[in-house]
Amino acid sequence: MNTSYRISAFAVTLATCAQNAFCAGNFDWPQWQGPDRNAVSKERGLLQEWPKGGPPLAWKIKGIGSGYGAPSIAAGRMFGMSNRGEDEVVWALSETDGKELWVTRLAPTLNEGMPQGKEGAGCAPTVDGDCLYVIGRRGDVACLQVADGKILWQRNLVTDLGGRIPTWKYNESPLVDGDKVICTPGGVETTLAALNKLTGETIWKSHVPDGFAGGSENRGGAPGGRRGGRGGFGFADSGAAYASAIAIEFDGQRQYVQLTSKTLVGVAAANGNLLWRYDRPANRNGISCSTPLYLNGLVFAASAYNCGGGLVKLAKDANGGIKAEEVWFSRNMENHHGGMMVVDGALYGANGGNGGGYLVCLDFPTGDVLWNERDSDKRRVTKGSVGLADGRIYYRTEEGPIVLIEPNRKEYIERGRFEQPDRTRQPAWTHPIIANGKLYIRDQDMLLCYNVRK
Repeated sequence: MNTSYRISAFAVTLATCAQNAFCAGNFDWPQWQGPDRNAVSKERGLLQEWPKGGPPLAWKIKGIGSGYGAPSIAAGRMFGMSNRGEDEVVWALSETDGKELWVTRLAPTLNEGMPQGKEGAGCAPTVDGDCLYVIGRRGDVACLQVADGKILWQRNLVTDLGGRIPTWKYNESPLVDGDKVICTPGGVETTLAALNKLTGETIWKSHVPDGFAGGSENRGGAPGGRRGGRGGFGFADSGAAYASAIAIEFDGQRQYVQLTSKTLVGVAAANGNLLWRYDRPANRNGISCSTPLYLNGLVFAASAYNCGGGLVKLAKDANGGIKAEEVWFSRNMENHHGGMMVVDGALYGANGGNGGGYLVCLDFPTGDVLWNERDSDKRRVTKGSVGLADGRIYYRTEEGPIVLIEPNRKEYIERGRFEQPDRTRQPAWTHPIIANGKLYIRDQDMLLCYNVRK
């Protein structure tokens, strides 16, 4: 083959990839809520409208074990967690056909406590190069080899870091940032912690004053501060809730933002020092589940149980520190655990708790309601979880139907809907995953893969 032909062929290949905006392995979903932890995929070339009955089913497998944790996808493999009998396990499957590649026992199952969520961990594994990081329901933090599932190190948030198990156990998905693994033990002195990702050794512990449910310390320093906690009323005395942390950059400083059982906090990535806090988005029951959002110096967090969502603007204070100034707070975004996202200045997410709810769209800068499916003349899409890819919202309702929605500030626009086969009786809490032209739906012991490429 002559040189000019090779160059020409290479150029055609690049042009084809650019036109379709996908090449193999370019659009993985390697951790909780995707590559940027905001439930958004950068993939293009996907179906903009689904045929009647939904996109074609590529494959379906059973036997992965029970649980609500969403799978993570990287380098041709899928990773997840489940309960199998008396064992809590981590597994790897082939992205091509769902064939099991390996399974590793992490710990004994933890079944006592509240009935909801007993089926298994809610953690989505985090893939970082050749390593995989997980947090089990008991608080077992582990680093495994991607290739074969061998455990390289393992620690426990309670016995090693002084944590306190929350009521519905640990459901956090670990954040890997640089050389650190960020987790939330929720203890009296260790609200958050950073571990060395190669060894598991503690880098720093972060203490949030009155950061646990039974705390008696003063809760000041933020708009809307209030006494809270139900530690004495059948709820666990833990500063950990069920949300997962994000990493942000503000004014040249890297920090980690987490919604704990009591407050929304930002801590310094270098040493875990508390930089700012904002109490209002954390409900009085300590049941904070949804991951915070960050956009251009603005942080948003929300929870259900008669709470709502609040937007703060980060700014420098007179002493050179960081303060969180409330921009708005609204009861129209009581997001339970389905997550939220911002698209073209509009905030999308379900508004409602245990009693149900509906999809709502708010103006992100102001909190004004743009449209609300709770309105009696609508009610076309109930409470659920969100993901975004190629200009379409992938929305999975708790009852089971999966819906394709075109983002629009003026009105709700539906572009397709289908029912998955063989629905269990459990709530459809696992978030939808979009990776490499496929939509993945987990329903406890079953995993379904749909082809959503054009």
